[in-house]
Amino acid sequence: MSDINRRRAIGLGAIAAGGLAMPAILRAQPVPARNASGYTLHHWRDHFETLGKGAIVADTASRALYFWSADETVFRTYPTSVPISEELTKRGYTEVVRKKAGPTWTPTPSQMERYPDWRPVAGGDPANPLGSHALYLSWPAYLIHGTHDTRKIGRLSSDGCIGLYNEKIAELFELCPVGAQVRII
Repeated sequence: MSDINRRRAIGLGAIAAGGLAMPAILRAQPVPARNASGYTLHHWRDHFETLGKGAIVADTASRALYFWSADETVFRTYPTSVPISEELTKRGYTEVVRKKAGPTWTPTPSQMERYPDWRPVAGGDPANPLGSHALYLSWPAYLIHGTHDTRKIGRLSSDGCIGLYNEKIAELFELCPVGAQVRII
């Protein structure tokens, strides 16, 4: 063994031995919290014949929302929260029919049955489950909206809606026009 290789082996051995001598807590690597599953790559052509005024695909399996602008110059992918159960998950084609910054929230009749103590929340209130912005869909009571509770993103946590971080829904709100087509899968 050459002198250089011997020094290298001794040096690597010392580093390895030093690592073993460290307390386990210092050697442990932090494990990132997994709040979103791997994304599935989507293209608008797989879901729509044309881009129209723009297109959104919300993939509940990969917990991601994809947006394409009408001229295809803008493409975004956002992590989302999704409905907590299959019964609350509506899938299919719809469109954005209204946009609202600072939306107010009123529990639906089915939510009031399950949670009789829930009360409406004003727009701008930190307790508002709709967060800072909302895109209303042609399906009653189904929205794409923000959330102040960032722990919900990447999880099964909504009562049917698709949720985004407030800063991401604000970005999407500016990019997405009323009339944009939406597919929830």
